[in-house]
Amino acid sequence: MPEADLQSPGPALPADDVVVEALRCGDEDMFAALLTAWSPGMLQVARAYVADEHTAEDVVQDAWVGVLRGIDKFEARSALRTWVYRIVINRAKTRGVNDARTVPMTSLTTAKEDFDPAVDPGGPRGGSRGADDPLAPPRTPVAWPSPEGEILALEVHQHIERALGSLPARQRVVITLRDMQGYSSDEVCALLEITAANQRVLLHRARASLRGTLDRYLTAQSGKEPTR
Repeated sequence: MPEADLQSPGPALPADDVVVEALRCGDEDMFAALLTAWSPGMLQVARAYVADEHTAEDVVQDAWVGVLRGIDKFEARSALRTWVYRIVINRAKTRGVNDARTVPMTSLTTAKEDFDPAVDPGGPRGGSRGADDPLAPPRTPVAWPSPEGEILALEVHQHIERALGSLPARQRVVITLRDMQGYSSDEVCALLEITAANQRVLLHRARASLRGTLDRYLTAQSGKEPTR
């Protein structure tokens, strides 16, 4: 696992023990480097639990305060970044407890929908896939309109963000950690304290939902007349 988030600029950070010692000594440059490297990913994770971007930003700021206040108690039982992300998740869950989009973390192991997939993870064994199957590829390749390709790319990005926001919180946070931040399955299980089987189902359902939404959107776009 790289020390910097996959989407964050800047060089990788030093080893955890170096970072921790620097923070304990009040090294402002090291703290600034951490803010740059980890804040974007922390914001994505917080956003999976709370209702809007502004609240997510507040959660991240509060989490950083918690990191500075608690760094002397860090015992290196996990990676520093995992410890920091747990603080973010705990703060986000607390802030989002009254938010309609929030699902308590305990439901990660109890929600029926997590174990009742809308599609067979292995796919149908015979015949052609139905049009409503989220895993079914388009029947014909979807052509990206040109010369409007850049505009469409922006629209696709926005469409994916909306689709991600519509996922149940437990699916949203798993796909955020796995596909947007590069955490491994084992790391996500440890971070969220869920089983490997549950993690796989959550990730499968999230990916299938996003893939189906995107396929339907691109297919609809390919049938439109070019803008003049």
